[in-house]
Amino acid sequence: MAVAMVSAVRGGRLPSLHHHHRRQMILSSSSSSSITGSWGSLRPWKQLNCLSNSKGFTLLARYSQAQDLFSSRFQDSIQDLPKLVEDIVQTSISTGPRGALRMAQGIQAFIGVGGEWLADISKSENSSAGLPTQMQLGLLSPLYLRRLFERMGATYIKLGQFVASAPTLFPSEYVEEFQNCFDRTPAVPFVEIQAILRQELGKPIESVFEYVDPTPLASASIAQVHGARLRGSQEDVVIKILKPGIEDMLVADLNFVYIVARILEFLSPDISRASLVGIVKDIRESMLEEVDFYKEAANIESFRRYLEAMGLTRQATAPKVYHQCSTKRVLTMERLYGVPLTDLDTISSFVSSPETSLITALNVWFGSLLGCESFHADVHAGNLWLLRDGRIGFLDFGIVGRISPKTWAAMEVFLGSIATEEYESMASALVEMGATDTNIDSKAFARDLEKMFSSIKDLDTEVVIATAREPATNATAVSANLVVDERQMNALFLDVIRVSESYGLKFPREFALLLKQLLYFDRYTRLLAPNLNMLQDQRISIASNRRSNYRDNFR
Repeated sequence: MAVAMVSAVRGGRLPSLHHHHRRQMILSSSSSSSITGSWGSLRPWKQLNCLSNSKGFTLLARYSQAQDLFSSRFQDSIQDLPKLVEDIVQTSISTGPRGALRMAQGIQAFIGVGGEWLADISKSENSSAGLPTQMQLGLLSPLYLRRLFERMGATYIKLGQFVASAPTLFPSEYVEEFQNCFDRTPAVPFVEIQAILRQELGKPIESVFEYVDPTPLASASIAQVHGARLRGSQEDVVIKILKPGIEDMLVADLNFVYIVARILEFLSPDISRASLVGIVKDIRESMLEEVDFYKEAANIESFRRYLEAMGLTRQATAPKVYHQCSTKRVLTMERLYGVPLTDLDTISSFVSSPETSLITALNVWFGSLLGCESFHADVHAGNLWLLRDGRIGFLDFGIVGRISPKTWAAMEVFLGSIATEEYESMASALVEMGATDTNIDSKAFARDLEKMFSSIKDLDTEVVIATAREPATNATAVSANLVVDERQMNALFLDVIRVSESYGLKFPREFALLLKQLLYFDRYTRLLAPNLNMLQDQRISIASNRRSNYRDNFR
């Protein structure tokens, strides 16, 4: 966020002072008329004196105008001051004493990363290569800011992941660096998890669950997941539990970021025009939604209703939510058994045609863009599985996107033009999606896009095949991993944004979310169906005619 703020400040310019020449001419004219009779033969001296006076008048005019500009801005700011003070007071009250604790933790993290920077500086000073640019920027450089975010914990890790997924909002250097923002927080001890479950359920754990596995299936910065079995029905479930103290930490951190943004907008109208507070509000809303399991449950139920309405329940599913043992901080869901779409060996044992399964996943996801209130916006391999019964399983609905019909209509044209290599149509679609106040040279834009997209053909996915022999059965297990092309694909993604922004286009965040998911599907295609063209194959439909009346039925 600091980077976006700095960029906005640097981009600001004072209004032109060119009309000081007119003031200077008027002043010089009035002076000469009052002393015409005394000039006589002193022409060289009076030219020098006139030049001297001219410089003085120019400086005076500039000072006067700058003073007027400052006064005007000051008066405008004073009118907004009561609202700013009110916002700061209300935000501080809602933060409470937890703000002081987070401040102390922030100082500790700042000192730690600052020590790393100083150590790196001392190493570089002994080198003949000079000081790298990263180190010249200090803790505002992408590398050290990412490290600081990781030390600051859950809020800033999520914020870093937001930066990585929003190239339409942040500079490319930061987007690329924050792709490496890792969620390394340790698991919470099971004793604490049990205490949370007892508090949230309001009854003994054993009255709801026959057992809860003390070893977590997964642990991230915000929540951790445990396997369990329901008492009575004997159904296998997973319990997603919000880690203790996370809500307080999020509120304190996001309130601090909001106050900083409000003060910066108050001090600089240029930042206000960049909608910094609007961006912070979007981040706040997105992150607070992710820690409200009622909202995640609603996202899951919405997707399940979409599958039922479209007659897709035999092809795909999402976990059933058990509302009787779910709260805002605990989410109990059906346990699905399957494997990620990158497990080649197991997928082949589940289905005869992995390509058909991939086509199913694509059609279900594309259909949800307009057929569902929201679409799954994080379809990495951990969240998109092939289940034992051959269906596609969509997991973890903490991150979802919502797209307007207008944006999707333009996106359809964009995708279709990629397939047909019609770059003028592609340029028109991007202009339709992007907000701009300038006239775009569509043909020049199309030529630049053509140069960029030609690089797609040169992308090679390096598929690493790992084999292991099971001693007991002598069977050979095969798994695959896409070694990456990850950076290449992210670079391509950023190039689309970079070329478009060079023409003054600013895209909605939904565009970035959509493109990111398409890159995930592109990797699955290269792995499971290398001869499939997902944008041209007639078995895959991305057309609007897939839209049903589902949305209207559930409004």
